[in-house]
Amino acid sequence: MMYRPTKWVKSLARNARIDNHQQEIIKLIRQAAYSKDIYRVFNDFLEMSAITISNHCDFTHREEREARYLDIIRSYDKREQALFPEMFARLVMALDEKVATTGPEDVLGPVFHEMEMHNHFKGQFFTPQCVSDMMSMMACGDDTQSAIMERGYITVCEPTCGSGVMLTSFCKTMVKHNLNYCTQMVATAIDIDAKCAYMTYLQLSLYGVPAVVIHGNSLTCQEFSRWYTPIYIGNGWIWRERCGISTKFCVEDEMIKRTLEPTYAAIRQVEALMAASEPKPDTRVTEPLHAVLSPSEDTEQLQQQLPFAADFEIVRTDGIATVKPKKSKAAAQELAQQLSLFGEA
Repeated sequence: MMYRPTKWVKSLARNARIDNHQQEIIKLIRQAAYSKDIYRVFNDFLEMSAITISNHCDFTHREEREARYLDIIRSYDKREQALFPEMFARLVMALDEKVATTGPEDVLGPVFHEMEMHNHFKGQFFTPQCVSDMMSMMACGDDTQSAIMERGYITVCEPTCGSGVMLTSFCKTMVKHNLNYCTQMVATAIDIDAKCAYMTYLQLSLYGVPAVVIHGNSLTCQEFSRWYTPIYIGNGWIWRERCGISTKFCVEDEMIKRTLEPTYAAIRQVEALMAASEPKPDTRVTEPLHAVLSPSEDTEQLQQQLPFAADFEIVRTDGIATVKPKKSKAAAQELAQQLSLFGEA
């Protein structure tokens, strides 16, 4: 989450606890930045790590992301290349230690601030862990547990996710309420900064959170890329809960479904073939059965224009004339066939 922080928030961000694993990550990043900008090294580490996880579960983007991974890693020499797996291993150990002690917490956000890379963005600060914990405890109350009891899970959306601290705090609070965030929560995280999307995706993936992380603009509903956590796909959440900025049809979701389930892909293909082979409907049968008309229209002329054999009548309600069939005069079988065209039989 990005905003203009007060002085005490800046102080909390700078003084966040840095454990040994986080210190090792910082040390390795600085070693790899011997001949490169430290911000670039940190961003490359995030992107390559995110691609590594994504390519094990999202086959639809594997080719393009693998090519991107190779482009990045080839820009480093062999000594520098060997440092990135160590960074990833330290990240896994840091997250594992958090789960075993305090519960899920943000690891990469404090690393970002400890290296003072927030100055590179002229005031980009992430919400401190303690503030996120407080907000999560306020949000996760009786209503949350009631929703889980009714539906089996809850949906959480973070439109400006930053490093993912708000979502990890919510997971931490769920654990305190004896709830399982791996099976009883599904999250959508969005950020316009690709670096933030990578940080959130890495941490949610390694914590086992079913989520879709989107690099996009939550204000304009633009999506630049989407990242599915392994448990979101592996546990079938893609079939249960569609995640995204808007409710529009998502091509990536459909591609993954067809890749995961050949039967579903075959059914969809048959449906497409049947739709393509169907004759075009008669242009005369294009108007809805209950057409709304103005009171001034001539009744007999309107009835002659309707392409149906059944008799019709004009019913006026509050000055609005509506054409409806006279069921008592029409042949039952013929009228049923006509009505079936509109799903009203």
